Amino acid sequence: MLTLFTVIGIRLVVLQVVENPDYAGAGVEDRLTTVTLPAPRGSIYDRDGEVLAHSVEARYVFADPTLIDDPVTTAQALSEPLGIPAAELAEKMRKRKTNGDELEFVYLKRGVNVDLAEQIEDLELAGVGVERDERREVPGGDLAANLIGFTSPDMVGLEGLEAGYDEVLAGKDGLERYEVGWRGAQIPGGFSETTAAKPGSSVCLTLDRDLQYVVQAKLAEAMAAVNGSTATAVILEVGTSEVLAQASYPTYDVADWQESDPADRDDVATGFVVEPGSVHKAITFGAALQEGVITPDTTLPVPNTVRLGDTTFADTTRANGKRMSLAGMMAYSSNVGTIAIADQLGPDRLIDYQKRFGLGEPTGVGLLGEASGALLPADQWSASSYGSVPIGHSVDVTAIQMAAAYATIANDGTYVAPRLVKEIVGPQGERTTPEAPTTREVLTPETAAELRTIMEAVTTVDGATGRAAAVSGYRVAGKSGTGTRRVDGQKQPGEVAAFIGMAPVEKPRYVIAVFAHTPGGGGGDIAAPVFADMMRFTLQHYRVPQSPVPPPNFDVFPR
Repeated sequence: MLTLFTVIGIRLVVLQVVENPDYAGAGVEDRLTTVTLPAPRGSIYDRDGEVLAHSVEARYVFADPTLIDDPVTTAQALSEPLGIPAAELAEKMRKRKTNGDELEFVYLKRGVNVDLAEQIEDLELAGVGVERDERREVPGGDLAANLIGFTSPDMVGLEGLEAGYDEVLAGKDGLERYEVGWRGAQIPGGFSETTAAKPGSSVCLTLDRDLQYVVQAKLAEAMAAVNGSTATAVILEVGTSEVLAQASYPTYDVADWQESDPADRDDVATGFVVEPGSVHKAITFGAALQEGVITPDTTLPVPNTVRLGDTTFADTTRANGKRMSLAGMMAYSSNVGTIAIADQLGPDRLIDYQKRFGLGEPTGVGLLGEASGALLPADQWSASSYGSVPIGHSVDVTAIQMAAAYATIANDGTYVAPRLVKEIVGPQGERTTPEAPTTREVLTPETAAELRTIMEAVTTVDGATGRAAAVSGYRVAGKSGTGTRRVDGQKQPGEVAAFIGMAPVEKPRYVIAVFAHTPGGGGGDIAAPVFADMMRFTLQHYRVPQSPVPPPNFDVFPR
């Protein structure tokens, strides 16, 4: 008996002293549960720090299927407060294995309101828990929605800037491991280990929230009046090419993005490919002036039509062969005169300037999926291309590209790539400015000033195509145009009306580009008046003084 007790005693010592850590460790592992601690997602702000998108405190409801004996009854208790069918919840809470181990964690719903989460906690359902979460909100609803985009319930950026800057905004989730006992409750004083979540950084945009709202409203009002299908308006600050507003029509409410048409969520300014039509003539004139092919005093005899290949190009305002000034050609949008200038310039030099002005490649403004447009290589020009390309056909562009081209003219001939992101703000408040935008000289300051003066005729000469774009008290230079829409390289029915302009001419501050597609046609009168409304508001919003002197008098048909 003494021998037996001695053996038992020795064994107890071994179990409690020598082998105790192994058994205790194994027990802890059996009782451990792991919970993800979501990293707070960074916010998206406008240029003045106003919130465009942010995360608010919420809760997520989860289940541990190993602790739920009756999934059906538990699901019925949760169905109404969570707004999820009981059958769907019961299936989530069903016991099953993943990779050979029992599933111990499953989300039931993310982004639950705090008050509702507390009600669920009060139910004291075995195997059901509530933890801190966040929910993405866009206070403006559809304000800049096509730019901002949205996230999944798991806070993963799916479209727009939310997707393009997902790695910046997302941060890094943390983990909490702790011992649980009966009904899945944490054991006080038991093992607990926490890896803190690392918050994401915030993105500060160049947008002006108030200006964005007005631009969206004016664009939507104009398009609704003509049953238009798709439109965009872009406002760039001259010198920096920062995007102050970038509106798309149609748009959608981010809160209900799942109910929206995917086409309504496209950013039209960067994805809407068009033949620009006559707004391209500013590039042709600028290239010819810079190369010395023409001077501001050049006049040319302009017949009513010219035939190239199998195409006849005609002017709406007929010169009947009289000599016409450059300002007159621009004011009346002379196709024949522009083609004559381009003929002296030649295709190679015209294409070179198209590229210098930023056509044919994405601007890199900061959105995923930005279209590049396309230029027609000189070796692919047909006889009619010598007429179509200079006047903006057989050329594929986006609104943001054309806005940047006109901003080059406004900026004394220096191209500055447009940008949407002003700075990145880290979780500790540290600020980082993105890389400086691409810049290059396209025109000399003298040539750019000459071109601006010529383009001012478009809003001042009697009968000019852009008279509706004039803004009282300010000198405005710009160009109207009518083109076509392209989808997968194919022309679409209807027409695209455009107006791009700058003000005040003596020292341009802002460039606004408006493009509007009307499938049934008849959209030619949309762009210029909308431009005028937007430019008027922009100049007043930023308190820009009125022009001190009136525009010059232009002689369309000099003798």
